[in-house]
Amino acid sequence: MRVVCMKTVALAVSFFFAVPAFAQAQVTIVARDVPLHGARMLAAAAPQFDLVGVHWRGSGSVAFRTRSLSGRWSAWHPAAPEAEDGPDRPVQPGWRIGNPYWTSSSDAIAYRLHGEVSRLRAYFVWSPVDALPPRTLSIAGSPPIIPRLSWGADESIRRAPPRYAPSVQYSLVHHTAGTNNYSPAQSAAIVRGIEVYHVNGNGWNDIGYNFLVDKYGQVFEGRYGGVDQNVIGAHAQGFNTSSVGVAVLGTYNSAPPPLVAQTALVNLLAWRLDVAHVDPLSTLTVASGGNPRFPVGVPVFLRAISGHRDTGFTDCPGNALYARLNAIAAQVAGIGLPKLYVPSVQGAPGGGVTFRARLSTALPWTVTVSDSTGTTVASGSGTSSDVYWTWDASTAPQARYSWTISAGDTVTPARGFVGTQPVPLALRSPSAKPGTISPDGDGRADSATVAYSLTAGADVTAVLRASDGHPLATLFHQQQRAGKHSFTFAADAIPDGRYTIVLSATDGKSTVSTTLPLVIDRTLSRLAVAPPVFSPNGDGRADSAAVTFRLSRPAHVRADVKRVTRLVATIANADDPTGDQALTWDGTASGRRVPDGRYSVVVTVASQLGTTTLGSPLRIDTKPPTLRALSFRRLVFRISEPARVTLLVNGRSYVRNVRAGRFTFHLGVRVRRVVVSAEDAAGNVSRTLRFP
Repeated sequence: MRVVCMKTVALAVSFFFAVPAFAQAQVTIVARDVPLHGARMLAAAAPQFDLVGVHWRGSGSVAFRTRSLSGRWSAWHPAAPEAEDGPDRPVQPGWRIGNPYWTSSSDAIAYRLHGEVSRLRAYFVWSPVDALPPRTLSIAGSPPIIPRLSWGADESIRRAPPRYAPSVQYSLVHHTAGTNNYSPAQSAAIVRGIEVYHVNGNGWNDIGYNFLVDKYGQVFEGRYGGVDQNVIGAHAQGFNTSSVGVAVLGTYNSAPPPLVAQTALVNLLAWRLDVAHVDPLSTLTVASGGNPRFPVGVPVFLRAISGHRDTGFTDCPGNALYARLNAIAAQVAGIGLPKLYVPSVQGAPGGGVTFRARLSTALPWTVTVSDSTGTTVASGSGTSSDVYWTWDASTAPQARYSWTISAGDTVTPARGFVGTQPVPLALRSPSAKPGTISPDGDGRADSATVAYSLTAGADVTAVLRASDGHPLATLFHQQQRAGKHSFTFAADAIPDGRYTIVLSATDGKSTVSTTLPLVIDRTLSRLAVAPPVFSPNGDGRADSAAVTFRLSRPAHVRADVKRVTRLVATIANADDPTGDQALTWDGTASGRRVPDGRYSVVVTVASQLGTTTLGSPLRIDTKPPTLRALSFRRLVFRISEPARVTLLVNGRSYVRNVRAGRFTFHLGVRVRRVVVSAEDAAGNVSRTLRFP
């Protein structure tokens, strides 16, 4: 490795995030880009910090060491990548994210680069120690936990509300990295620093871990959302959903955490896995959500208490702590017995509903099912280590029921819901498009599509009514399922006028309806533009376009030429009588010829029924096609646009319509003389080619 030593320099780019003051001490974070200049070893001054995290681009790796305020340099530490998942994404995608490393008070940093590193950025966090010790709380049998409010979480920087998994199925143990040389009073400062680094440095929604444990046995609440809830963290890429992430503050490669810390970890996992009804000694297979080690969908075998390294390329939680996980799981399994594991429900009201669970020892158990008022509608009981009972819900009304599996006051009961609350009948998103139709057979707006959604199955009726509300016809009456529906309304025999379509739906208990206005207006019809492609270049071929249409009643007519939505020219703006109408456009606007391109003629008529608009495309093309001969002998040519080609071979004429590109005439004759030309749709004629 080539090593270049640099003098201490101020770094080129700085970003500063000032975190609002808590009741606790203020935390700040400063980001600085490191100028590389091809060097493999760098040293630089820094603002005073006690936690640092490194981001870098490239396939290589980064190591760093820090200098304390007393002038002593630490050992070299790898900037081990962290991992995230779901919507918790880095501020700048493509960067590799290093762990937040607690250094204690420091003022300088040095870096070693290995392999390809194209960008390097350091985040320096200053998290002062609070003078007041944090308070703890216990909920529902939990060990003492220091809540976010007590350790000084800054709720104002959280980027998004918490997300919840359907269940917690396993736990992942981490270490945070950083020095193990911290005091009990510094632990809350470390947690505050990690929070600010995860949010303002990495760009995550909140601190990544669900819980943090220090070496003194203090337990800290991590990600916001409830310590006993299935909050999805950002601690193990591809494995955050349905896991609980617990990080021990410090580095535990050569030695495990102190016994008091291990005891706190055991007590925390015993309580949290019991809340989730997870057997600490069980194993499971989890489909990866995707990370560099395990692509999306790869099944990964895990223990109920696994280490971070089991899910990705990392040494976390350190060799010494990882080696203790089996013993920790055994201790967790022995705390708080008896326990209830893996409750499950299969089936739904309208059939059989089976409840299953496993108890750590044979006990009397009861399954209770209650309705929305709390009234018990069914129950079953037994005495064994296996809970198995089926509720005959074949006659139970469709509803949402609560269930409880209990086995005495010493066992944490399992609770949940089965069935769904019936959705009230409703007609949603009704529409009739277009709102004005002209059933005159010209293919434009001849019918309307009526669409709607039903929230539940129902008898649906559609009735056409006159403007005064008088029913004219029942369009249909039929039973329909929940979901999206549509039908086509064609008014061939119905006179012009204003109408409504009334949709009604009933399920026998309730009736809902909606009214959709509809106008039938044949005032404007038979709009046509001929030729649809013309060439206003004065050569006598298709120099203008004729616009024709028919009015069934007197109306005010406006005819415009538009390019997309921009007005180009107005051809007519006048009151016209009933009958056939004809207009001409010469391809000019304000006396000047408009450029080649695609346009549309838009005719709008206003009558006693309202306003009707029809449009027809047209194109201006004043450039002749480019015709090239690739081989006269083999009659191979190339044309720049679709055209009508006239070919004279040996005095005999052949005519073909060809597409743009290469084309060939296969005549099977010996070619002695050739004359060929092409004419496009606008009447533009190419240069005539001759052979010989």
